[in-house]
Amino acid sequence: MKVACVQMDIAFGEPETNFRKVTEYLEEAAQNGAETIVLPEMWNTGYALTELETLADSSHRTVGFLKEFAKKHGVNIVGGSVSIIKEDGFYNTMYVVNKDGELVSEYDKAHRFGLMDEHIHLQEGSGLGTFELQGVVCGGVICYDIRFPEWIRAQALNGAKVIFVPAEWPAARIDHWKVLLQARAIENQCFIVAVNRVGSDPKNAFGGSSMVIAPWGEVRLDMAMQEGIGYADIDLSEVEEVRKRIPVFTDRREALYSSFQKPAAE
Repeated sequence: MKVACVQMDIAFGEPETNFRKVTEYLEEAAQNGAETIVLPEMWNTGYALTELETLADSSHRTVGFLKEFAKKHGVNIVGGSVSIIKEDGFYNTMYVVNKDGELVSEYDKAHRFGLMDEHIHLQEGSGLGTFELQGVVCGGVICYDIRFPEWIRAQALNGAKVIFVPAEWPAARIDHWKVLLQARAIENQCFIVAVNRVGSDPKNAFGGSSMVIAPWGEVRLDMAMQEGIGYADIDLSEVEEVRKRIPVFTDRREALYSSFQKPAAE
């Protein structure tokens, strides 16, 4: 699987500008032979959370756009995430579309990041976020989700061999981003394809460093602060090879772990 990581600056609160820019990047990646194209988090609006009433996608525009492009060009798109509105509020949602233009996953970010006011403006998701692309089980999480290893492990236990991570991760904590991604790859013996943004908004500067990490922990791509598209080839046979080398999934003691879990508060 040849993946293309779109590391871009996002125009704060300007969906039309961002749609034009994403279209150009998608076209470039498709022309260069990408099979799966990955976008960053909240690429339609950025973190203009106080303006979601007028900016968030309320008409299924984004999913229609991704489906049409994917079918026309025969590519899979992990659509980063976008701000959308549902009946009960605003969500930070990842759409995944296969090369036939079919929506195969709609994942709402599970863990809201308080330091960027997500808990105030966004609803929390509850779906797992696993899906199939080209017969391969994959997973998708968004940014802050990677700080919850049990959440990533749940996807791996459900068969995920590649986990996609769109993000708007601030530069101030970019070292955490790199270490956490590498740890998630090693402990789950899977590929991590993580796409962060560059640039800044009124409150944050973002750290780029979009990465592709192999199941043994090798960094196959690190885009540093360069805006543009990074490419990497993923050999999925590496997942099985590493899982045979150190059989952590076979050696898990789930009954032991559950025996020490605290009961839910009444």
